[in-house]
Amino acid sequence: MIQNSAMLVDLNISVWTGRKMDKKVSDEIGVSKNAKGRVGNYHKSLLGHEGKLADLQKLVSAIRIWHYEQTLPWSDGGSRLLPMKNFFDYKATLGDYQTQYEEAVASFLTEYPTLVSAAAFQLGDLFASDEYPEAHKLESKFKFKYVFLPVPEVGDFRIDVSEAGKAELREQYEKFYTDKLGEAMQDAWDRLHDCVVKMSDKLANTPTPRVGKDGEEKHVQIFRDSLVTNAVDLCELLTKLNVANDPKLEQARKKLESAVSGVTAKELREDDNIRLVVKAEVDKILSMF
Repeated sequence: MIQNSAMLVDLNISVWTGRKMDKKVSDEIGVSKNAKGRVGNYHKSLLGHEGKLADLQKLVSAIRIWHYEQTLPWSDGGSRLLPMKNFFDYKATLGDYQTQYEEAVASFLTEYPTLVSAAAFQLGDLFASDEYPEAHKLESKFKFKYVFLPVPEVGDFRIDVSEAGKAELREQYEKFYTDKLGEAMQDAWDRLHDCVVKMSDKLANTPTPRVGKDGEEKHVQIFRDSLVTNAVDLCELLTKLNVANDPKLEQARKKLESAVSGVTAKELREDDNIRLVVKAEVDKILSMF
């Protein structure tokens, strides 16, 4: 049962955008371009070129990307399916991210008054003091919240309706449950498919050779080390995300793990034989789709 092998996690992170639409400037631009009415909007960065808020926003983006990588889709409302095999690693990393986030927010709020003063100089006539919240009010724009929830069991409707009504609700949820589990597993398959497609494309010989600095002709394409490291990381992650214990997914995962085991990106670039052998193994995995 999925209830014994996974749970749901809701993660909500918010951060101040530091942006504001300037209606006056929007109208001025329209007039300068002979536009009839407002046909566009001008948004300004309230803190100018300040980097501390931008770094905080990048951290939030990185956390969200990691969260989606470590979980599977479930609810349209934002809940994600977290396999129990990944729970402790997920929770430990989430705790580290929360600490980073809270320290970054505290640092930003401490420097906020100074940053506003600097923005007044940078923005010139675009600066309007009433657009800047007070520091204690700005704090409410930053939130880091999460909650772990059990996956509801099919048929567990403890409400006061007729048996016929409960049966209809059970049927609806059973379909929802089946569909969502299918979508979650499809997501895992899609990740594997995207990885092997990229590897197959990058490991193929180029029709026209490139001439290296030493004058040697090479048919190998240019690719980063991440082509291999991403595949290795995905193989490890899929051992945790295969929440339905799909034997075909595990078989394909093992094949990819075997194909990239002990192989480096440098070897794939420099040794045509190794590269073509790995490509052949990757193509076998592709044939499973």
